[in-house]
This record gives sequence, C-alpha cells and structure tokens, in this order.
Amino acid sequence: MRILFLLAALLPKMAAAQEAEQTNHRYDEDWSGLSAAPREGWREAKYIPLTIDGAAYLTLGGEARARFEGFDDNLWGDPPAPDDGYLWLRVMPHADLHAGPARVFVQGIAGYARGVGAGKGPVDETGIDLLQGFADIRVPLGGHGSLTVRGGRELVALGSERLIGVRYGPNIPQPLDGVRAVVDRGPIRIDAFHLRPVTVGGGDLDDRASKTRRLDGVYATIAPATDTGIDAYWLGYKNEEARFADRTGRETRHTFGVRFFGKRGDLGWNWEAMLQRGHFDGDRIRAWSLATETAWSFPQAPLKPRFRLRANIASGDHDPADRRLGTFNALFPKGKYFGELSPVGPRNIVNFHPSVDFDLGKGVTVELVAARFWRESRGDGVYDIPGGLIRPSGGSDARHIGDQVEISAGWQANALLSFNASLSAFRPGPYIRDTGPARTIHMVGAEAMLKL
Repeated sequence: MRILFLLAALLPKMAAAQEAEQTNHRYDEDWSGLSAAPREGWREAKYIPLTIDGAAYLTLGGEARARFEGFDDNLWGDPPAPDDGYLWLRVMPHADLHAGPARVFVQGIAGYARGVGAGKGPVDETGIDLLQGFADIRVPLGGHGSLTVRGGRELVALGSERLIGVRYGPNIPQPLDGVRAVVDRGPIRIDAFHLRPVTVGGGDLDDRASKTRRLDGVYATIAPATDTGIDAYWLGYKNEEARFADRTGRETRHTFGVRFFGKRGDLGWNWEAMLQRGHFDGDRIRAWSLATETAWSFPQAPLKPRFRLRANIASGDHDPADRRLGTFNALFPKGKYFGELSPVGPRNIVNFHPSVDFDLGKGVTVELVAARFWRESRGDGVYDIPGGLIRPSGGSDARHIGDQVEISAGWQANALLSFNASLSAFRPGPYIRDTGPARTIHMVGAEAMLKL
C-alpha cells in the first residue's frame, strides 16, 4: 500500500514524461526526442545521456498491474473449478540502453496469482524472471533504409496478432527466444526470424526456451500510403509433441497469409486470409481461416460512437479417420481473443461479432459487445485460445456453440494510470447442451494499471 501511495504522489511529475507512444512490448518506444527538451522528475529517467554528445543514452520504465477475475460456472460448469475468483499481480520494469547503432533492452517480470481454484498455469504465474533481454545493431542500407539484426528473448507482435501475439491480456505474456533480421526501406518492411517459444515455469528464474517447438518465418509489409497497407507472410511451425483430439505426434505446419488493412476517413478495415499445409503424425494438414474487422466511426456525433463488425471462420477437422487434419492452428495468438471472457479460441469456429463503443469524455470509454459462435465442422470439437480441446465433437450434429454478451468500461485517469472493468456472460447453445454441463458462464473483471 505504501508503494501505491508513493506512486500516486508522483503521478503529476511522471505524466509529463509521456511524449513517446507507449506499446505493450515497450522496446519500440523512442524517447530520444527528450535530448533537446527540459527534463524534470521522471523525465530524467526516460532519457539519461551517458556521453556528452548524447550518442549513448539510457531509458528506464516499468509497469504495474493488478487484475481480478471472478467466474460463475466457468466452462459451462465443467470441473475442476467452475466457480472461481482470483487476483493477478504483475510488475515489469525495463531498461533500454542505446549506444549509436547498438542497443541492449532488458525487461524483468514478477508475476503472481492468488486464488486460482483450478491450479495455476503458465498464463497465471511465473515468479521473478526475465521477460525480455536482447541486443541488436542497426546498419544503414543507403538512403532511408536500414537492417536491424537482433538476438535474445523478446515479445513479438506481427500484424493484428491473430497468429503471433504478445499475450498481453492474461497475467504472463508469451516471450520468444531466437534471432530476427528486420529490413526497413521506405514503405517496405521485411521481418525474418528463427524463434522458440519460452516455456513459462511457476518458480523464479526457471523460464526456458522450448526444446520441442520452433517458429520460423518471413513477414513483409508494404504500405504505399500512410492509411493503407498489405501484409504477406510465411510461418513455419514445428512441434514434436503436438496433440489433436486423442492423438499425439509430430506437427510440421506451414501458414501462408495475406492481410489488407487501412483507414479512409471514418471507415477502417483489417481483413486477413490464412492457408495452412503440412503434416501431423503422418496425416496431411489442410486448414484455413478468414478473419475480418470493419469499423465505422462517427466523430461528430454525440459520444463519438464507433461501430465494429468482426466476422471470423477457422476450419475444423471433418473426419478423424480420413488421414487429413483440418483443424486450424492459431499458433501464438493474442490473449482474450474474442473479448474479456473468451472461453473458446479461433479453431473450428465461425464467429459473428458486432460491437459499439462510446467516448464519454474525460478519458472514459464504454463498449457493448455481442457475439455468436458456431462450429465450422460437426466432426470436430471446440478449443480454448492456447489450442487445448475443451469439448470433443461428442457425436453432436449441432453447430451452435453459444452466445456472448459483454459490457466494458475504461478510464484513462491520466497518461500513466488507467482502470478497466467488465461484465460478461456466455449462454450455451445446442452443441454445449449435447456434450456435457451447459450452464451460463458469468464473469466480472476489474483492473488497475500504472505504466511508466
């Protein structure tokens, strides 16, 4: 409590330091603009010159978050803990050292969970550990181009994080170990990488790179205009211990995708198509997904409403005996994929998801969401966001999984301090009723975050 009171007293000074755009992975923040600006209080921590000419400087920052989530009839009443309430706590300090074309970035994490009735998992608790730690060097390519070569541990977010995301919403983000090379040249950016996901342990300093999973890829972005862009990518994924339904085996999966995104006036869009090929335990992989988000804003209307329509489809397996696996693999997607509740993930699913949000002024926003979910294939079950099977097909012919409604409110108290709260419910459909317990899930969420 003393720490919270101290931070509250320092907020007015710290708020003045927010001149760079903050991100969820922090290393993209650029505070070099403070080199020619007066620095007071916490401004000095954002730009600490180490040489007279300012070619070398240090940036310090951090984040503290407390989040409560409470459930009634989680997973529609399935054991082991359908009624649960827990508190997530995390602190993530970081230091960013720049020295000419070279830099070193380090971010630690202390992440704990209290009251998780079903047992703590890798998204709940990691103790004290290294979240990010890498070094990179940037080499000019002539003109305005550059090549950045990076090695170490980092949080990676590609595109809209449908396949490779930070997993920021849950308590413990998902880091990756390996090397990346990024070419930036005018409107073109090409990102090539060889990475292994980090397996999160529950103790201190025990997070390790996976020995069974690997991710390679090339991700290119072309932005011919400031308000329009196209992504094209290949992702190669290997898992020596993959599991689908009741089978375990080696999975080698290639994902080819294209994303078209942009904003023109009050209209915004983010549309993506993905095709997957490969093999699992001797079977051929034939999977695919389409994901769309279209938004209309009305900035001149009272409360500045913005309407969004998200429609997604991800393939499922049609026949376990046909030697073809049709279940889409979302790899490492963002957390809370379909909202604060999100009991199901983007595999074997059809989703229709309208929403509207309002700006109430003074940093207060409210969003209303409704969503309906169906199975893409009657021969496959439903999965959670990490990819675990939570309900088998069970012989049910029903497609309708259920309907989710949600209301959330956020208050950006100042540039550093924010609060959020949500109420959610997921009413089961015929498929859930056919395959097991089928009670309506209720969830309440509340969090406070300080981001320096």
